Amino acid sequence: EVRNLSFSYGEHLVLTDVSFTARPGEFLSVLGPNGVGKSTLFRCVLGLLRDYSGDVTVGGSNIKSLSVRDMSKLIAYIPQSSSSAFNYSVFDIVLMGTTSGFSTFRTPRKAEKDRVDWALQKMGITHLAQRCFHRISGGERQLCMIARALVQKAPVLLLDEPTASLDFGNQILVLTQIRSLAEEGYTVIQTTHDPQHTYMFSDRVLALKDGRVLT
Repeated sequence: EVRNLSFSYGEHLVLTDVSFTARPGEFLSVLGPNGVGKSTLFRCVLGLLRDYSGDVTVGGSNIKSLSVRDMSKLIAYIPQSSSSAFNYSVFDIVLMGTTSGFSTFRTPRKAEKDRVDWALQKMGITHLAQRCFHRISGGERQLCMIARALVQKAPVLLLDEPTASLDFGNQILVLTQIRSLAEEGYTVIQTTHDPQHTYMFSDRVLALKDGRVLT
């Protein structure tokens, strides 16, 4: 739940009195043109920006009271685009999502690897497990990143423009998988500037203009 959230970069006011609630099993789209404050809203919800006024709570807990590890158990974030400096396989990229609950020197065990197999199967990309992350399509990379978020076992998924730079076929593929996750009970929130996709797949729409919610 976000209540009366306002945020500014110096004198530049970006978000003004934004309020909304996202529920389990719901696909909420935050719709608006580039520069309207969608990514800033996500950074506030994730606790990356903390100098805001208002309140952000997840499962009844104010995010300002939560550690990074505690946050990772509640919210998984899928960025707009991802790259890796090293030649990791798809399996290894997804496996990295299990490390949020590890102690400093612990290595992944069978339970974590089984969770990766489950997430790859759920996203329909088991056949890509040993492929290099750099050598798969943009849509496949995005499904890989969603799988990595799933292995965190967090109930809330935040996706920052998940279909940006994808061709139409991959856009529909990714959105269909995201829609199915909401139907399974995840709380799914995406940012987007595409009204067509918003109304095709979302349960609710939060439209932003000039940093305010349109009502």
